[in-house]
Amino acid sequence: MEKIDNLDKKILSILSKNARIPFKDVAADCGVSRAAIHQRVQRLIDSDVITGSGFDVNPKSLGYSTCTYVGINLERGSMYKDVVKRLDLIPEVVECHFTTGPYTMMVKLYARDNEQLMHLINEQLQGIPGVVATETLISLEQSIKREIPVHFEELD
Repeated sequence: MEKIDNLDKKILSILSKNARIPFKDVAADCGVSRAAIHQRVQRLIDSDVITGSGFDVNPKSLGYSTCTYVGINLERGSMYKDVVKRLDLIPEVVECHFTTGPYTMMVKLYARDNEQLMHLINEQLQGIPGVVATETLISLEQSIKREIPVHFEELD
């Protein structure tokens, strides 16, 4: 990963709070030109420091009322990549992590209701070759959602 300097960190700090802020405002805050901000942001994107930008859509507004985390145990950890390929075909799965601890992997998914959740777990997830067990945890409320803070020294 490319080394980032204090100006990059300040840009990241500003953008992580408001990704829609105009580059001219970022430039003014940083004391550099708009072109410099554009070049820096493009370099940060190209080097995978910035990995996305966009809008977060509230799943409830699309009818997905249940947020669920599912711990999955596999026959063998080496099956992870094949299982991920199958999970990627399930649109309700929004995150997947290879983990340590009691599960081989952890997925986050959204379901419209308990009936769909039961189908997703019993038919979709448990039907994937190599999956030997699942444990489901339903999120009752999301209290915090944020990006990791970017610390920087004030620029003069």
